[in-house]
Amino acid sequence: MRLEGESSNSNGTSRPFANGSGVSPLHKAALSNSANGTRRSSVVMNGSSTTNGHSNSGGKQRMSYFGHDREEVTRILIQALTDLGYNGAAGSLSQESGYDLESPTVAAFRNAVLQGEWTEAEELLFGGSTEEGGVSINGPGLVLQPGVDKNVMRFWLRQQKFLELLEQRDTGRALMVLRSELTPLDQDTGKLHFLSSLLMSQSIDDLKAKADWDGAEGASRHQLLSNLSKCISPSVMLPERRLAILLQQVKRNQISNCLYHNTSTSPSLYQDHACQPDHFPRYPSKDLTKHTGEVWQVQFSHDGKRLASCGGDGTVIIYDVESWDVLQSLTNSEGGICSLAWSPDDTMMVTVAMDKDAILWNTLTGNVKVRLPRFGQPVSSVAWAPDGQSFITGCLDKEKNLCQWNIRGELTYDWRRAHRIQDLAVSPDGHFLVAMECETHIYVYNFVTRELEYELDLTTKLASVSISQNSRYLLAHNVAGDARMIDLDTRETVRTFRSGEKAGHFVIRAAYGGANESFVVIGSEDGHVFIWHKETGQLIEKLEAHKGCCNAIAWSPTNPSMFASAGDDHKVRIWTDMADKPFKTFPFSESKFR
Repeated sequence: MRLEGESSNSNGTSRPFANGSGVSPLHKAALSNSANGTRRSSVVMNGSSTTNGHSNSGGKQRMSYFGHDREEVTRILIQALTDLGYNGAAGSLSQESGYDLESPTVAAFRNAVLQGEWTEAEELLFGGSTEEGGVSINGPGLVLQPGVDKNVMRFWLRQQKFLELLEQRDTGRALMVLRSELTPLDQDTGKLHFLSSLLMSQSIDDLKAKADWDGAEGASRHQLLSNLSKCISPSVMLPERRLAILLQQVKRNQISNCLYHNTSTSPSLYQDHACQPDHFPRYPSKDLTKHTGEVWQVQFSHDGKRLASCGGDGTVIIYDVESWDVLQSLTNSEGGICSLAWSPDDTMMVTVAMDKDAILWNTLTGNVKVRLPRFGQPVSSVAWAPDGQSFITGCLDKEKNLCQWNIRGELTYDWRRAHRIQDLAVSPDGHFLVAMECETHIYVYNFVTRELEYELDLTTKLASVSISQNSRYLLAHNVAGDARMIDLDTRETVRTFRSGEKAGHFVIRAAYGGANESFVVIGSEDGHVFIWHKETGQLIEKLEAHKGCCNAIAWSPTNPSMFASAGDDHKVRIWTDMADKPFKTFPFSESKFR
């Protein structure tokens, strides 16, 4: 189809709290036995005094552990054993090694936060509470990370204190905390005004809803402790779930260095990870030849069970993915169907056409549900709202070029912009609507407020746009054969993928795909499919796909070892890994990276 004019903190564990944010059995023992720093836990302490969790092994020289600091490794292991529930083993390791997970002061601070002893918590954190003679009872305070704003930490503690007083319906004391403890810290004025508004809460439930806070008996104190722990030196208070985080970083590094990694299964820790090319969908296994004209768009249903294609013959063909039998053939256009979009539940589909029509279909019966009023110019693109109750159309006309419709066919909003829309995309989280005009500009709207957030001039005529499943990255493909991955929040270009082959004057749809959307895939005017590793930007495959232009590619949302390509040769080609490769040898790959 011609272009107009020329045409986040994964941490490797599912535990919600550990060390900084929760109280494991080992930590409970430490809290009960050394709440005020006067007695030492038999579990994590070893009978002699310590400072900030360091060894009490005297002046003996510490041997390294294969180049790693022995104390760091041991303390991390003690924490990991605790998180795993092996408290006896953790205590034995602490006793035998002479290393403590944390000092009595840290244990007392943890206990003060979790018990709501806010004055004591501040004194332990920053130092204070002197007795006669000027001797500090609680010591000089905990060592903090460089550059930490102590007043921010104080604000967090006092905010929790304020909210808990409101929860207790002690409005008078809460007001005193707001005026005499929070306001002097000179923090965010808007935040202070918001906290002040909470004084008018009608009930405890109203307070929790407005503050997005679950109360003293919920997870709020644990979350507060987790936030505070990030500001404390790790040599004093070990970051939560440290071993799990380190192991996850190892896995991520191995995955990022594995060009063909295409599975959502976590790699084993027992051996170094490497995927083989034969497990990657680089082999053509099936050609679908039901179309009588160029195929412009191809798209899997969200459940991965059906595949729909459309194009110049004015027909949408829906296939069963398991058998590749034709389930539905939807014919209702003389000028060619530009694009299609499955509803989120896959029961409906919108098609938009060159003959200025847009139709809502029942995908189970093949019947027309709604035909929209005829547009003034070809309808170029369509996307569903995440709730499945409305969809957005893009048109090449100067009127009704960007409109939202409900499933009854009623116009619910017209952006009334002058730009003529060639392609569009809605982020899965429903925040962004991205509209691409028929030249070089992209318009990014807040889909909730419908206001324009910003526009980008990418200087080169554009061919398509799409958004990643995590709603963070825009993929903008241009006629020079380049695709730019753009962070929708920062507006910065994260990476550019260059094919070296032009898209010509055609709409060629680029996409993310594979397990965890680890790849970027693009067609070309010369009929090739290019596949890049998304994180490294390295080209890993160049496949000969079609005679003539390769217009669109869709990766199965449920089977990372399958994608489909659509071309001017009237074909939809199915690509799979070696397991589904037919007996015939296809010399299609031009990869140089094996």
